[in-house]
Amino acid sequence: MTCDSIEGIKTGEMVTIPMKNLVVMLPTLDEEYGLREILPLIPKAKLSQMGWNTEIWVIDGGSKDLSLEIAGQYECEIIKQAGYGKGAAMRTGFNQFIARNKDALVMLDADGTYDPTEIPTFVKHLDSDDVVIGDRLHGTIEPGAMTRMNYFGNHMLTWIASALYGISSNDLCTGYWGFTKSAIARLKLNSMRFEIEAEMYASCVKEGINIKSIPINYRARIGEAKLGSIVDGWIIFKKLLLRRIFPNPVESITGKGNFDMD
Repeated sequence: MTCDSIEGIKTGEMVTIPMKNLVVMLPTLDEEYGLREILPLIPKAKLSQMGWNTEIWVIDGGSKDLSLEIAGQYECEIIKQAGYGKGAAMRTGFNQFIARNKDALVMLDADGTYDPTEIPTFVKHLDSDDVVIGDRLHGTIEPGAMTRMNYFGNHMLTWIASALYGISSNDLCTGYWGFTKSAIARLKLNSMRFEIEAEMYASCVKEGINIKSIPINYRARIGEAKLGSIVDGWIIFKKLLLRRIFPNPVESITGKGNFDMD
């Protein structure tokens, strides 16, 4: 780009602004249909115009379908997760993110429920906020995207989290998050399954990490659902209660890495 002036000195020289490094992370287990839908929609060209080099990481939990083949077609980096479950996948991705010294990360579920064209909005907010959460409950929920039980359960868990921690959470269980590097480095996590989002919220509150909620579109899932309404809801509630009583996982107290799965 041409810079007309630098500190008041007129110049016609070309000034190169370094590109920042963004990771789009997709926790995946047998999501071939969802990946076919969302991978072509990730707006890498627009993100490049915004100053971001974008890498797509598929954190795979042992897919038996065509997920990995499809990921390869779109030049995604495939990372085999440690452990089992969504929480383990995300912690594997966070560990790699910190080790490789990237600048920002946007995570979304790979089941087609979230619109990847909204990623630039997340990235813009990361200029001023540590964590950005995609809010389904105050956004647009397409017909058939969320059952009445799940809608009630999401509202109930969100209300419980806000009451327990004293910091408003608009949508506790959303699967669409954006993080700065400093935010991920400060998280303290040990969740293995779908309670990971609740623990991320609790850790953000404990560490004083700024959270911004933005309304998003939520679509019907492509493929078979993996989240059980009652059982997983109970596990999420227990995690909220546990982190309220014991704010730090035992791993962080004993000195192990926050993202270790051993």
